[in-house]
Amino acid sequence: MARRDDITGKGPVAGNHVSHAHNKAKRRFEVNVQKKRFFIPEENRWVTLKVSAKTLKTINKKGISAVLKEARANGMAV
Repeated sequence: MARRDDITGKGPVAGNHVSHAHNKAKRRFEVNVQKKRFFIPEENRWVTLKVSAKTLKTINKKGISAVLKEARANGMAV
């Protein structure tokens, strides 16, 4: 399972572990992705999406229909 947000496409980024002695080792900053079911009343169906915590807050604010409408306008197929 790729840790990528289905709506925004946000994925992991690379960076460094930095120790107290300032030694650097590569690491990945993963996205906080949760698998969540949403009910879309206009289509009368449930959709399961992997969304980040930030996207979940956006869905709570704007509503799932508005967020999916924006995502479809940007070329996502849901």
